[in-house]
Amino acid sequence: MTQDVLATFPAIEIKKDESLSHYTNTKTGGPADYVAFPKSISETKSLIDFANDRDMPLTVIGNASNLIVKDGGIRGLTIILTKMNQIHTSETRVVAEAGAAMIDATKAACRASLSGVEFAAGIPGSVGGAVFMNAGAYGGEISEVVEEVTVLTRDGQLKTLSNEALDFGYRHSTIQDYEDTVVSATFNLKPGDQTKIQARMDELNRLRASKQPLEWPSCGSVFKRPTGYFTGKLIHDAGLQGTRMGGAEVSKKHAGFIINVDHATATDYMDMIHHIQAVVFEKFGVHLETEVRIIGEDA
Repeated sequence: MTQDVLATFPAIEIKKDESLSHYTNTKTGGPADYVAFPKSISETKSLIDFANDRDMPLTVIGNASNLIVKDGGIRGLTIILTKMNQIHTSETRVVAEAGAAMIDATKAACRASLSGVEFAAGIPGSVGGAVFMNAGAYGGEISEVVEEVTVLTRDGQLKTLSNEALDFGYRHSTIQDYEDTVVSATFNLKPGDQTKIQARMDELNRLRASKQPLEWPSCGSVFKRPTGYFTGKLIHDAGLQGTRMGGAEVSKKHAGFIINVDHATATDYMDMIHHIQAVVFEKFGVHLETEVRIIGEDA
């Protein structure tokens, strides 16, 4: 099969039995059977068609910033879109490929004196991932600025979805309900003052750095915000900050983060997540639902 993959796609970087810990923000995760790094929509479509023709399991990921890959890894073909990272601006629009960093999209908007996406200046995920989960921060959400999204369906068809068709909700988009792959997104913004836009982005990045443990590997916010509560406060009030399982620790800086302080495994992360959920439910009767996406097989 390896020779088949390599012979079919000599122009695409493809790795066999590659540890996904090299690509996740937690620095954890088992091996993928095959990892491909397409640089264009056409290459991505070819890979999807290839997997379909051979009934291979298919997984698509972006910057893997809000993702846990289990220690058993991922079977079949994994596509990582980070080389599909072109960004263009035109009038009031920013058009970004799915693998582009959301941070880079906000910088492009600022250079074009376009306002509205400053809230995302520090979001570490890719554009595709941000659309997938309707990422948000500091009072803003991706749903407020997305005009349309282009996707490849699981059977390899290119399709454009309007904002309304994406059915955005709290950390949700309709992309999660199907096997579509986001390949690009168009953000419709407003003309603004570049100096003020940059100042706002700088302010939010300073705020983020002061409150979040950015110096450690993590998967970002682990849990969704329960109605009527703040997740970090619940975990703090449960006395869990500083708790460690293996190499994973509940951050002392922000209780909503689990950081990799000593060669943590994905299993350490999963154990910690389950422990936090159990303790918070026991103490406060609140069930914490994970925001982080968890994929792959157990070791």
